[in-house]
Amino acid sequence: IYKREFRSYFTSMIGCAFIAFLIVIGGIYFMVYNLYNGYPFFAYSLSGVIFVMLIAVPVLSMKCFAEERKNKTDQLLLTSPVSLFEIVLGKYLAMITIFAIPCLIYCLFPLIIKLQGSAYLLVDYSSILAFFLLGCVFIAVGMFLSSLTESPVIAAISTCAVLFLLYMMDSLLNYVPTSAVSGVIILIIFLSLICALIYSITKNPIISGGLELIALIGCIVGYVVKSSFFENLIVDVLDRLVLTDVFYNFVQNYIFDISGLLYYLSLIVLFIFLTIQTFQKRRTWKNLKIYFERRIRKKVPTALP
Repeated sequence: IYKREFRSYFTSMIGCAFIAFLIVIGGIYFMVYNLYNGYPFFAYSLSGVIFVMLIAVPVLSMKCFAEERKNKTDQLLLTSPVSLFEIVLGKYLAMITIFAIPCLIYCLFPLIIKLQGSAYLLVDYSSILAFFLLGCVFIAVGMFLSSLTESPVIAAISTCAVLFLLYMMDSLLNYVPTSAVSGVIILIIFLSLICALIYSITKNPIISGGLELIALIGCIVGYVVKSSFFENLIVDVLDRLVLTDVFYNFVQNYIFDISGLLYYLSLIVLFIFLTIQTFQKRRTWKNLKIYFERRIRKKVPTALP
């Protein structure tokens, strides 16, 4: 599966266009910031490439599963003896390999700075590592959204919108209300969305409804007992979930944020798990459908010529 997916990105030219686009944009920022203005940190150039990733990653991930469903070739995957973990991981590793190529080329840029004068290789290479893991998170998000639809265009647009929202979360936090009442309401809405996601994956109204009831009662009781707990709660929680803060700890604060890297890895595992669960549901229904079709076919007598 990995070889098939990796080869398909170059036969369709999406992989070549993705790699060339990131290298060209990174080279432009490198030329302006480092060569022309003389900044000794290549990490500054990576800060500009992050915004370009919001457009490049959806193009890379949109065909991952959506095109399979559109061409009806996903039925071969769902009925194959290969495990869903191997299917999802093979596709994900193929996209990561495509993304790793421009990141490896970026590793040459700090050496060019070193040839021209003073350079900070440890800061630059740790920033490239954080940039790579951030891109892996973006790809995992795009892969999950691609598994929810059969239209590559819808997958690309939804991925671009979600990534842009995650990118702008730090600025949007200034407009989030901080009162206790608004905190309870936003928390209930957020937990309801999680329960809706659980229902869409499991199709079990008892589990999702029970979790929704527990969350609702817990929020109301917590507000009655200690309302001050919900003041600035949403802002504080979302502030810790901002994806770009980890990257900027490497670039601007020169901190090797191990907890931030673990946060990136946790998000990657989470979205891979959600993608597997999405296809586990579809695979179960597909196998049941095939089973009952075979049973019905055996019961129908064959007409005599």
